[in-house]
Amino acid sequence: MEYRVAVLLPCYNEEKTIGKVVRDFREVLPSADIYVYDNNSTDRTVEEATAAGAIVRHEYTQGKGNVIRRMFREVEADCYLMADGDDTYPAHHAPDMVKEVLEKQADMVIGDRLSSTYFTQNKRPFHNFGNRLVRSLICHLWHTKVKDIMTGYRAFSRSFVKLYPVMSGQFEVETEMTIHALDKNFRLVEIPIDYRDRPEGSNSKLNTFSDGFKVLRTIFTLFKEYRPMRFFGWLAVLLAVVGTILVIPVLMDYFDTGLVMRFPTLFVSLFLFLAALQSFFTGLCLDVMVSKDRKQYELRLINS
Repeated sequence: MEYRVAVLLPCYNEEKTIGKVVRDFREVLPSADIYVYDNNSTDRTVEEATAAGAIVRHEYTQGKGNVIRRMFREVEADCYLMADGDDTYPAHHAPDMVKEVLEKQADMVIGDRLSSTYFTQNKRPFHNFGNRLVRSLICHLWHTKVKDIMTGYRAFSRSFVKLYPVMSGQFEVETEMTIHALDKNFRLVEIPIDYRDRPEGSNSKLNTFSDGFKVLRTIFTLFKEYRPMRFFGWLAVLLAVVGTILVIPVLMDYFDTGLVMRFPTLFVSLFLFLAALQSFFTGLCLDVMVSKDRKQYELRLINS
């Protein structure tokens, strides 16, 4: 059986590297369709990609997440390989990643940079710190051992691509798709890959601080949506603990004198106890809804 493989390359101002990237992937995956999705480039990215033999398409809403949404909607294949157009991900890993999807039923293959050369090649220390922080948060919150959360080098099954709702518009999309795969019990495989820093004259589009905060916000938003009982349960415990700390002096005064000496403190503590109860039952109700959504998602997977 002959499988269709699509190489997906989201691009914004990558004229210095995109031609080489397309040729490298053509060499290791000669039968694959190579798509370059241009995201409003102002340089010669489109011309260089076309000259290298790529299928060039456009996404006019700015942001990597928006580009990935367009690619996943439009491209039809049995296996999708996604990489960046900046020549930081060597193409020679691609056949092994595709093999995991087509022959070993992986739903997402993660090109793991952090177990290889990333920390020696990447010259931006805050990027290194951010990758470690994001990895630690997700591994703790989702009880997983995924090593590289934010890599842009991945391979996907068709069922993952066609049933993945891309909600993020910017660079936090890699974090979102990893969490989605973990929540929906997709089969994840990690392959250590070589990573090389951008060549001279090629500039990163990732803003360390603003995009980093977006990634952190995405993690906590998805934790609330995918694990509501834990999120609101922890909040309920926190509110109850603070309420207990506040009410203890009020009770001690009452037992000593028979009088309530601190009505404002009593009212605040009672409010916190009510908020804790409300948080607990909110999490309980949302957890039932999330469980039902997971069951419906499984049915969609069966019927897709």
